[in-house]
Amino acid sequence: MHRRSLLKSSALAAGALLGQAAPAARAAPPKMKITRVRYYHNPDGRPIFNQSSNVITVETDQGITGIGEGGSKDTVEQLAAMIIGEDPARIEHLWQTMYRGYFYPPGREKIHALGGIDMALWDIKGKALGVPVYELLGGLAREHVECYSTGYPNQGSLKETARACMEAGFRAFRTSVAGPGNGSDKGFISQRMVNETYRLCQQIREGVGDSGDWAIDYHTRLDVADAVRLSSLIEDLTPYFVEDLVRSENVAVYKTIREKVNVPIAVGEHFGDRWDVNELIENDWMDYSRVSIPNSGGITEFMKIAALCETHYVGLIPHFTGPIGEAALVHCCGVFSGPTMMEMTGDGNHELPHLPQCYDFRSGKLWPNTRPGLGVEFDPSRTTLLAEITEHSRPIPLYHRPDGSITNW
Repeated sequence: MHRRSLLKSSALAAGALLGQAAPAARAAPPKMKITRVRYYHNPDGRPIFNQSSNVITVETDQGITGIGEGGSKDTVEQLAAMIIGEDPARIEHLWQTMYRGYFYPPGREKIHALGGIDMALWDIKGKALGVPVYELLGGLAREHVECYSTGYPNQGSLKETARACMEAGFRAFRTSVAGPGNGSDKGFISQRMVNETYRLCQQIREGVGDSGDWAIDYHTRLDVADAVRLSSLIEDLTPYFVEDLVRSENVAVYKTIREKVNVPIAVGEHFGDRWDVNELIENDWMDYSRVSIPNSGGITEFMKIAALCETHYVGLIPHFTGPIGEAALVHCCGVFSGPTMMEMTGDGNHELPHLPQCYDFRSGKLWPNTRPGLGVEFDPSRTTLLAEITEHSRPIPLYHRPDGSITNW
């Protein structure tokens, strides 16, 4: 039997919610075809096209709609046109199609859009089977996912803010390298900023106490010498991790840094798929991966990176990119066997009008739920439709091996 569509053909009727239905479990997904992909503006998201949290919906002829997040209008349109008419259950096949379908490697901005569509495909499969995505990934390995806070609400002083963060249940409080202030892009004297940062970190350590944790994002602001010096200064303050110590273009620089730094290193917020980060993992140049969703190419690629991390005993501390991405990461990190901690902005208590149901956050932690798919509901009436793709398009040939798998043109 065909399910009633969760999204009527108009899709913009006020109050229409996507993702709220919980279909009964079934032995196998129904045979489906992708009929339409829509792309919506998130009014609460960042105005940066390559870090967008705009919403992507992938509709099927069986009335099941998947929800994802990320990309820009042109990248989503190009990728979506390649999968119209395809079977959404063949997620790996569609990932390869979108990644390789234009012959040239897609680049990080396009991978961001691919990741958003990939999230929606996993959401469809979970809904079709009536199970959360984490069940499709092997089942939970932990009861909840610990979080650290970025930008915890000010409590009057840095020390008191860090203490309040711990009392709220977070695992760690995160800060960043000091800047010149007043929004100025001038006068950043790194040596002075290192000294100021060390002074602030002393206050944070006192605030979190002996049983609390803290971390710091260098934000790629420092050159190698100052990154090493700051790492040495804060070593006795035992940070949980130091993040993105220097510019990310040349990953091999971390070979040099690794030999000079004795605090745990986290890298990857700037990166995309596994080929951006594999050397860092395989050469033991970092302790934690910051690669995230949708930046990496979605759940499909993130789990491959997670397997690579597990092989080399590297933990997962993915970057917060947007609320749907955060919901997806709970499924991915929930099944990971190694150490993991997720980023939460502020105190985690955010109202999301266009997402009446999203991730489950309480007591400083993210909790898996039993809702099918990603467990996200989307209200398109609270957003603006930017693109609608219904026609199939693939401008260059796509070659296949005799067994049907994809090879490059």
